[in-house]
Amino acid sequence: MAKITGVKCIRTRHDGSWTIVKVTTDQDGLYGIGSATDMFNPEAVVQVVEQLFAPLLIGREAGQIEDIWQMMHTSGYWRHGSITQTAIGGIDMALWDIKGKEANLPVYQLLGGACRSAVPCYGHADGRDQEELTEAVHRYKEEGYTVIRCQLGSYGGGGFLPADQANVPVPSWSANVFNEAIYMNAIPAMFEKLRVTFGNDIQFTHDVHSHLQPIAAVQLAKRLDPYQLFFLEDILPPEQIGWYRQLRQQSSTPQAVGELFTSPHEWTDLITERLIDFIRVRVSKGGGISACRKLAALGENFGVRTAWQEGGENDPVNQAAAVHLDRAVWNFGIQEINHFREAECEAFPGHVERRGGYLYLSEKPGLGIDIDEEKAALLVDDGWSRSAYHIPYKLDRRPDGTLVRP
Repeated sequence: MAKITGVKCIRTRHDGSWTIVKVTTDQDGLYGIGSATDMFNPEAVVQVVEQLFAPLLIGREAGQIEDIWQMMHTSGYWRHGSITQTAIGGIDMALWDIKGKEANLPVYQLLGGACRSAVPCYGHADGRDQEELTEAVHRYKEEGYTVIRCQLGSYGGGGFLPADQANVPVPSWSANVFNEAIYMNAIPAMFEKLRVTFGNDIQFTHDVHSHLQPIAAVQLAKRLDPYQLFFLEDILPPEQIGWYRQLRQQSSTPQAVGELFTSPHEWTDLITERLIDFIRVRVSKGGGISACRKLAALGENFGVRTAWQEGGENDPVNQAAAVHLDRAVWNFGIQEINHFREAECEAFPGHVERRGGYLYLSEKPGLGIDIDEEKAALLVDDGWSRSAYHIPYKLDRRPDGTLVRP
């Protein structure tokens, strides 16, 4: 059995926002990689991986994945923080990568084998207005997508006003403000026009990104019932998940939940009470392959499907881990797509490929994806400094200046 000899983090992409964990072993050429990307707190994740976990892992048998996961889970005493979970997730993926290479099998084969020949994914269509959005949906349909996410611009799009057109106090705390009432009317109108144009040939999703007050969220879900969405994503913030009971009683619009979740316990009531329809956690944020396959199994027992989250800032390694789960999980629903530049793909040979509306794995052993460290280093912009890295999440405000929770 291979023993772990080293654990390190590799920062890459143009802005250094991707963090890849590499776990090496005492067997020549045998190593694994995983995703520990956190765009907003990358260096914090690196420190947890290299200062807390690496000394604990060196000398351990790489194949003891479950015991190592449990050890990492409790080694910091406080559990389920987003930084710690991301660090655990990256190491967990790397250990599954190693185990697959040792077995000479793709990871999904170790998880029970394929439940489908390829993985359906959904496209991201947006536009500054209805005309631009409709054009984008046409393009995605022509590319072979049957499920398409529709947004009027950014999250909350359709509800933003320039400060000089809104009733704001002086001084205004934001150049653009989010008006809940405008958004509540714009989104149903958006889907009405899309249904008139495309009929029922395309299934649509929409991401609210938790911008609404709870009672407004219930009202929006009810208003969207006639348009038969594939799902409505994160209509409520994690602090208000109790409202899903009221929402379920009043709306049949399917709910996709959990982009901001990190603890498996956040899901228990939502799944066992059948209050949601899709699990939307990112695999790395959920604690890796080990934790997410258990979450999927819980969902299977209650009719809840998977829809692992990607996000435009995510990396090719997390995408590969998600697609391995997608191949093996019976209660799979849909996979979010991610797009990478040609140079980024070249730095990650064996990356997942999209053809039409489906994603395909390389079928190589392990995760099937590797990192070319020289090419990964070339992705980083000249003059980049990890000590000067600062990319906080951009927050929106209401007309009076109150922050909107994503």
